[in-house]
Amino acid sequence: MTKTLTAALALALAAGAGGAMAQERPNWSGAYVGVYGGWNQANDQDDEVLRFDRNLDGQFNEQVTLADTGADAFSPGFCGGRARGSSAPQGCEGDGNGGVEAGIRAGYDWQFGNFVVGGLGEFSATNVKDAVTGFSTTPANYTFTRRLDNLAAARLRAGYAVGPALIYGTGGYAWGKIDNRFETSNTANSFIVQEDDDRADGWQAGGGVEYALAPNLTVGGEYLYTSLDAGEYVVRAGNTGTTPATNPFILAPNTAGTDIIRSNSRMGVHAVKIGMNYRF
Repeated sequence: MTKTLTAALALALAAGAGGAMAQERPNWSGAYVGVYGGWNQANDQDDEVLRFDRNLDGQFNEQVTLADTGADAFSPGFCGGRARGSSAPQGCEGDGNGGVEAGIRAGYDWQFGNFVVGGLGEFSATNVKDAVTGFSTTPANYTFTRRLDNLAAARLRAGYAVGPALIYGTGGYAWGKIDNRFETSNTANSFIVQEDDDRADGWQAGGGVEYALAPNLTVGGEYLYTSLDAGEYVVRAGNTGTTPATNPFILAPNTAGTDIIRSNSRMGVHAVKIGMNYRF
């Protein structure tokens, strides 16, 4: 996926720079506002698993075991994505569908000869998501899904003007709002959310090309990678009141339950965007 996005950006840069030579050079200094939209894709995390805290001591490094044999209750394994069924052989739907993004931006640039530096702020709505599923021997599935609903960024950028085109790199701070979800086919236990951090902080970096169509109007395309710390989303598997004492999640000596989290708290998102800016 990353190679595809990089190739698309390279084509956009080449097209912009190629046509730039024959055009009059614009003045990039000043303020601008704009709109943009694009396609984004969460990182593939096929090696992600679920972690368990059997002692409820905040340390997610224990194994959930069967009462009779002491074997690993999650020996069927894990997969990246949402479960297709309750058993591991049915596999998972991957996160390959990606999502769309639409937003607004505002910024200011300063031009020094062919060099341009500036800063900008962006806010967008998106629906990109990623998920991980664990399978127990019951059989049952346990799926954690996070969806990025909103994304804001404050970035610096620096570039080089070639004719009517500006080729640039950019990077800075990013903030997102995360919607966490848990679903399971297990009906023997209760499942209660213990902690849900919906704010995600991190960084964003990438590059692109902006092209002047008129003195006050530009269009452009860019690739951005966003890395966010999505925080903790903790679900406790407990006793419904009728759960057998031999249930792996409530085995003595701790009968209060087992806390579950996904192993990776970071969410990485690739994005390709096109946009239009009005310059003052």
